[in-house]
Amino acid sequence: VQLVESGGGMVQPGGSLRLSCAASGFNFNTSTMGWRRQVPGKEREFVAAISWYGTHAQYADSVKGRFTISRDNAKNTVYLQMNNLKPEDTAVYYCNAQSSSSYDPNGQLGFWGQGTQVTVST
Repeated sequence: VQLVESGGGMVQPGGSLRLSCAASGFNFNTSTMGWRRQVPGKEREFVAAISWYGTHAQYADSVKGRFTISRDNAKNTVYLQMNNLKPEDTAVYYCNAQSSSSYDPNGQLGFWGQGTQVTVST
């Protein structure tokens, strides 16, 4: 099983980044996919999640209207488009796969990627 995140980096406030998470080794099509983020000294927090076929998405209040989660089941990849980034979005972003029909935003089960750093700063 592998989840490999990419697309992180440093961007100025107001800028955009697109994160990708490439999955392999498990049934991606029947996994709900989510993004979480973590800063040092704090717990990992929920960012966004998407249902099996991409028909339903959920977001943390802090990112609603700025972030968009999507998935391409043919490519076993989930994306996080992040627009109008703010310094408080700075964190390590993790991809998470859960084998359930609904995503648990606080769940620790499933598969995790290694994380990708996003830094929003002038």
